[in-house]
Amino acid sequence: MALADIGTASSYGPPYLPTQCNGNSVEQFPPGNLFVAVNEGLWDNGAACGRRYRLRCLSGRNRPCKTDIIEVQVVNFCPKSPCPSSFLMSKEAFFAISRFPTAKLNVEYIEI
Repeated sequence: MALADIGTASSYGPPYLPTQCNGNSVEQFPPGNLFVAVNEGLWDNGAACGRRYRLRCLSGRNRPCKTDIIEVQVVNFCPKSPCPSSFLMSKEAFFAISRFPTAKLNVEYIEI
């Protein structure tokens, strides 16, 4: 991925609703539940809602990375304070790039 940024990712689980982007609407979630909540640096005062990113795992403890590159959609602001990662990924999105459900990943990402 040319000109990609580097960040971190971890997973978070349900409940995913309500979100800061579209409240209690289940229609906001993309197919396959490949969605994320983002930290303050990516949130952009809410302008991040609906943004899509191409993401891939670079590294982590005990070599957790799968080789897949996935596309995710922003549906929420990080519900944890302070946010532990650049991206908090749905369990489905996280499983697509990591072999371990509780890993902390270094990721490469680009807005698409």
